[in-house]
Amino acid sequence: MAGHSKWKNIQGRKNAQDAKRGKIFQKLSREIYMAAKTGGPDPDTNASLRLAVDKAKSANMPNDNVQRAIKKATASGDGENYDEVVYEGYGPGGVAVLVHALTDNRNRTATNVRVAFQKNGGSLGETGSVSYMFDRKGYIAIAREGLAVDEDTMLMSVLEAGGENLETSDEVFEIYTDPQDFAAVRDYLQEEGYVLDQAELTMVPQTLVAVDGSQTEKIEKMIDMLEDDDDVSEVFTSADL
Repeated sequence: MAGHSKWKNIQGRKNAQDAKRGKIFQKLSREIYMAAKTGGPDPDTNASLRLAVDKAKSANMPNDNVQRAIKKATASGDGENYDEVVYEGYGPGGVAVLVHALTDNRNRTATNVRVAFQKNGGSLGETGSVSYMFDRKGYIAIAREGLAVDEDTMLMSVLEAGGENLETSDEVFEIYTDPQDFAAVRDYLQEEGYVLDQAELTMVPQTLVAVDGSQTEKIEKMIDMLEDDDDVSEVFTSADL
């Protein structure tokens, strides 16, 4: 993962996400609902729910929204049912693209995802066509502004916490973990007093693919179309944007 900075992509898309905050809250509510429905309403005993709630907090989602989603999931009756679906394909320039969706209508979601690919010079692939190019990782970002900690000290903290890798820039410390160790590493760093600017499970491309200006514009438009879809939870790409 040397040279891979997820932080740059996060910061680069932050303004666009802020403009879509209502839609993001709607998607997060759906994730919380499904986690609570399948594993129970207590984040202390339901790891999936805790991750979903933490993700909502990172997005500054109001606690009332979180509690409403949990309450809805635990109310009597069958309620709503969603399927987790992963779509794989290629974007402009041959970059790999993974799309994670949570849907109550597979046909609708598949059609919308296919259109987003085709309209922007991409194409959907078969299951397994690009997923092997990504690794599931825990990701934690700690902004360096105002932090009186050097790289050696942070590296010791990461190793003691059980993290796998530390990448450093002038702006941020980026920490990668095994997915199973993510929660423990996150909790350890918080107990040490670090403020986490980002903490999530993600898909990290094994290799970044360089793209030119025209391809970048098409890829970003494709990602925007996918993220605008109510059923799409996350979009991952190997493009070096």
